[in-house]
Amino acid sequence: MRGGAVAWDGAGGLGQRVFSLWLPMSYYQEDFFKEYLKMMANIIVLNLLICISLALWIVSMIASTYYGLVVGFILTVANYSFFTSLFVFFVTSSKLTRWKKDIKKQIDSEYKEGGQRNWVQVFCNGGVPTELAVLYMIENGPGEIPIDFSEQYTASWMCLSLLGALACSAGDTWASEIGSVMSKRKPRLITTWEEVPVGTNGAVTLVGLLSSCLGGMAVGIAYFITQLIFVTDLEVFAPQWPIIVFGAAAGLLGSIVDSYLGATMQYSGFDQRIGMVVNHQTQDSKHISGKPILDNNAVNLFSTIIIALVLPGVAWCFWPRS
Repeated sequence: MRGGAVAWDGAGGLGQRVFSLWLPMSYYQEDFFKEYLKMMANIIVLNLLICISLALWIVSMIASTYYGLVVGFILTVANYSFFTSLFVFFVTSSKLTRWKKDIKKQIDSEYKEGGQRNWVQVFCNGGVPTELAVLYMIENGPGEIPIDFSEQYTASWMCLSLLGALACSAGDTWASEIGSVMSKRKPRLITTWEEVPVGTNGAVTLVGLLSSCLGGMAVGIAYFITQLIFVTDLEVFAPQWPIIVFGAAAGLLGSIVDSYLGATMQYSGFDQRIGMVVNHQTQDSKHISGKPILDNNAVNLFSTIIIALVLPGVAWCFWPRS
């Protein structure tokens, strides 16, 4: 009997150990399977976005330069929200540049058929966001991080700087491409508020200012929607809806800064021979405003830098805390 008891205890102990090990393993396997599917889904989405980004920039820049390819690739790898914001800026800017091109040819002496951009233009619009994306990856690694100054101060600062730079560029493009053809009134020089010919650097219209606000808002909406899709447990962080508001503010403020720099540091003259505003002195041009210090690309670059520096500081003062 004693030997049987020992045998029974041994068998029972073995069976109990097997049963106790088998039950938790099902849960471990299930959790592992969920994490594996989540990881694979993220990898597939990342690869898909990278392919879209590469295709987009190859098609748009292959005729001139590969610099845009680098910009798109870095922003895509760094953060999904960076990619969607860049995508909205690029697509809307390209479409608006081609919009009503026949009218723009008559008022813009430097209008380019199809709105092609050379590497200098790409650098001035994408250089600041690219540098911020690289710093973001060095500091935080690639991936989505919600904007929350209480929990993620440095990352929030970088994200809003990049958002501000892209929104600034979008706002300026929307203002110039829409305001120049849709405004029913003559533009006014932002420094003196005098009426000037269409195409004058630093000239603004109500339609243009509203368009710049909408352009920045479009970038902010793209960033916000991407956060909602890809950031987990977003409800435990600070509200993200102010991204849209600050995107619109960056677009409007960027357009104003760009206009002021254009009115003071960029030459504008009316060429009697061709009947258009020109950005450089010619034999037949009459000075309207500004000095020949900066060109349009430099004005865009300085505008994005200023907004990228100013927007996070303003947002820090008003952003809701978690």
